[in-house]
Amino acid sequence: MAGRLAVVGAGLMGSGIAQVAAQAGWQVTLRDIDDAATRRGVDGIRVSLEKFVAKGRLDAGEVAPVLDRITTTTDLAAVADADIVVEAVFERLEIKQEVFRELDKLCRPGAVLATNTSAIPVTQIAAVTERPESVVGTHFFSPVPMMKLCELVRGYKTSDETLATARAFAEGIGKTCVVVNRDIAGFVTTRLIAALVVEAVKLVESGVVSPEDLDTACRLGFGHAMGPLATTDLTGVDVLLHAAKNIYTDTADEKFFPPELLQRMVAAGDLGRKTGQGFYSY
Repeated sequence: MAGRLAVVGAGLMGSGIAQVAAQAGWQVTLRDIDDAATRRGVDGIRVSLEKFVAKGRLDAGEVAPVLDRITTTTDLAAVADADIVVEAVFERLEIKQEVFRELDKLCRPGAVLATNTSAIPVTQIAAVTERPESVVGTHFFSPVPMMKLCELVRGYKTSDETLATARAFAEGIGKTCVVVNRDIAGFVTTRLIAALVVEAVKLVESGVVSPEDLDTACRLGFGHAMGPLATTDLTGVDVLLHAAKNIYTDTADEKFFPPELLQRMVAAGDLGRKTGQGFYSY
């Protein structure tokens, strides 16, 4: 299965989705609000592909054809002929809803409208469209070219056909899928990591344990590849904060309420690897 894909948002997630789809033979339209953003996205894809070449996982001759399958634009109307559209903009409900209102007007009948949200209920995003049966969650993981999982999320009105198309797309670009049958806030993976991170931060901020020892305990005691605090630094402290807030807002469950330390780190700009400082220094 390969066809026409549009990705709305050329950041880390959007450019990663565009890359793996183009590698699988899809014609990709990558859209963002200005040329600088789309240029950064394509530059990131080029660097990622070159790393694969350096590691012997991609032939050097394949880089140019992959990049040739990606067209950049600032015009949202360019999504009109896409078979599948994946939205990968900032994780705020009102921003995603505005994108989907426009997609609903622009996209052809039968197109699958997917959101890469990690925590916002798909039903709330789909509700602003006239075709909620065509809206589905496709939660990819960062970095997309490396991570094998895609969490498929069924909204309240998502059709079986839409879910099947989304699964065929994700599996066709090399991902293994799990299906979330009810789109509770945070779904499965974000809900689990948010609960773990919130408790981990509480233990650190109350002086019970150091970040290093907490992560070591999770790696060696539970077999985790990374501890929760190192994972938070990789994902972005601000991203975890927003995810926990979204789940808390939807559930009023105290175990998801972000600890003060997490909030103060974000206020201070200690966002993890992307700023050079989080729970660890980089």
